[in-house]
Amino acid sequence: GSFWNNCDFETSLCEAFPELDLQPGWIRRNGQSGMGPPYSDHNGNERAYFLSLSSEMQSSSAALRTNVFLPTDEEHLCQIRFHYWVSQMSGTFMVGLQKHSEDTVTNIWKVSRELQNQWNVHTITINSTEKYEVIFSGMMETQRQGETVAIDDITFSEGC
Repeated sequence: GSFWNNCDFETSLCEAFPELDLQPGWIRRNGQSGMGPPYSDHNGNERAYFLSLSSEMQSSSAALRTNVFLPTDEEHLCQIRFHYWVSQMSGTFMVGLQKHSEDTVTNIWKVSRELQNQWNVHTITINSTEKYEVIFSGMMETQRQGETVAIDDITFSEGC
């Protein structure tokens, strides 16, 4: 089916992230917050909200973890589409998969030091025979002014 469960961060109520306020290191803000880029969400709206790494944080990485998804089947793979912003000097953005039987997170997609400071979009497909969680991670190597990692508009297909 074409039903997508959307998390646009306009409020802190997101089905996929039931404890959005307890995801340390990420801050929910908009382009008018005075915290540097991005100055708008991926649609160019200065007032619309997204998540970015907090420039005040002590550690330079943050993870955004979904709730537990049920195993996928052949007809319904889990597709996750998201918009991301990675600063060109020192940003890295990763998507990981943690299966129920495993203690470690398996990295399934990664991008770092994008050439342009702009929003990009990517879709990942997940196939898992057991329950799993998806982890979105942002990292900054240096705390330079105007450098950040941000995420916006995460949508989940009904296979998730």
